[in-house]
Amino acid sequence: MSTEEGIRLQKVLAQAGVASRRAAEDLIARRRVEVNGEVVREQGLRVDPARDVIRVDGKRIPPQRQHQYVVLNKPRGVVSTMDDPHGRRTVADFLGGRGRLFHVGRLDADTEGLLLLTNDGDFAQRMAHPSFEVPKTYVAEVAGQVTEATLKRLRDGVTLEDGPVSADRTKLMQRLEDRSLVRVTLHSGRNRVVRRMFEEVGHPVRKLSRIAIGPVRLGDLKSGAVRDLTREELGALLDLVKL
Repeated sequence: MSTEEGIRLQKVLAQAGVASRRAAEDLIARRRVEVNGEVVREQGLRVDPARDVIRVDGKRIPPQRQHQYVVLNKPRGVVSTMDDPHGRRTVADFLGGRGRLFHVGRLDADTEGLLLLTNDGDFAQRMAHPSFEVPKTYVAEVAGQVTEATLKRLRDGVTLEDGPVSADRTKLMQRLEDRSLVRVTLHSGRNRVVRRMFEEVGHPVRKLSRIAIGPVRLGDLKSGAVRDLTREELGALLDLVKL
């Protein structure tokens, strides 16, 4: 950050939709704004919004978007590609005129739910990289009656053909005579990992939906609908992947 170059901090906050310039000056005066980890104690500070990390009340304020960051509630039967040689429906069918986007961690055709798409290649690569351990939450309808012992086994870890894997959290949501509904959170992005974990413990998946990626929640977004990431969601994800 600089006192001579860049854009005035209050203007950046206003452009980001945080507050009007006058209200932004009040936030600064009340020591609620940080730039690169330092509390701002003066008005008129100039910043580079593309490089400086700006926070208000501890929450990351991302720069104005030069890229697209989209949430899709992918329907079952849709493949996580922009085109398909076999003529199946793809995510491109739901994106309107948004252009070509990368999926951030694919969902197999039989799995529905939250899929992130972007044209920011660095962001997509970081989100998919296992070293950043972005948690993902699923709701699985599985065959049979799942017990607490089975849930503990998933948390302790099971060994698949490509190595051991464990769930961070599990919760039995419903148990009926012939099926159970389980919520599971894990960091692994391996192919079909949730299905393979439940297969390993003797409860094949009947239906699977991803409901969250990190701080991003599917919420009441309808199947096949899209929305942009909110400023808060994007800021939190940028922190998670250290961008």
